Amino acid sequence: MKKKWITASTILALMLAMTPVSIAQPRHPRIHAAMQALRDAKEELQRAAHDFGGHRADAIRAIDDAMHQLEICMKYD
Repeated sequence: MKKKWITASTILALMLAMTPVSIAQPRHPRIHAAMQALRDAKEELQRAAHDFGGHRADAIRAIDDAMHQLEICMKYD
């Protein structure tokens, strides 16, 4: 029984060691960076003291639409 556990543990350790490092990193770093920039811009727009000449609401909707499209794109990656 102990030998089976050691064998299984060894196999698991080898599988983890052979896992590509790229899994931890996004495949499309510019898209992920753009998504973060859009989130930051939306937050800034929402917290602003003025409405940017009446364009704040439209800008927030455009950000939401862009985020939605990027999320769809990433599903097909």
